[in-house]
Amino acid sequence: MPQLIKNRAPADDRFTLIRAADDPLPTGPAIVPLATWKAQRDAFVGRGDVGVWLGPADDPAEIAADVARLPLVAVDFPQFSDGRGYSTARLLRERYGFTGELRAIGDVQRDQLAYLAQCGFDAFAIRDGKDVQDALHGFDDFSDGYQLTAARTPWFRRRAAASSAVVE
Repeated sequence: MPQLIKNRAPADDRFTLIRAADDPLPTGPAIVPLATWKAQRDAFVGRGDVGVWLGPADDPAEIAADVARLPLVAVDFPQFSDGRGYSTARLLRERYGFTGELRAIGDVQRDQLAYLAQCGFDAFAIRDGKDVQDALHGFDDFSDGYQLTAARTPWFRRRAAASSAVVE
């Protein structure tokens, strides 16, 4: 069974990831490529247990009308250095209002977890060969950050607000 972290804890993955559009679909919960979702959308919406995965070049706007119906959206990171999925996650959460499970798949490693969580991911399919228990420590590798994220105000703005409150 694939290694999965969900809500910062190890979890069993009940979804089968379908990588190719022509792969057979399982009878149970599945995550399908965007092309498959678009081709069979009506049947999948009726099932209620089919999520979609987006590749780096896929536009999340293509599923914007369906975010309320999707139990899960997975974002693929084909290699560690490809960061386009971070923007996809922010768009799904902030622009399109996706509230379901947002899962990072592909070459997902410990070093990315804190940053992925800041962008709205709440589930992580850790790369094969990596230990889930070790990866969990990735959430604690950084105590703070400078960037504006879905979860915090930038450090410099917090510092400026604190210093202006003292002066007044």
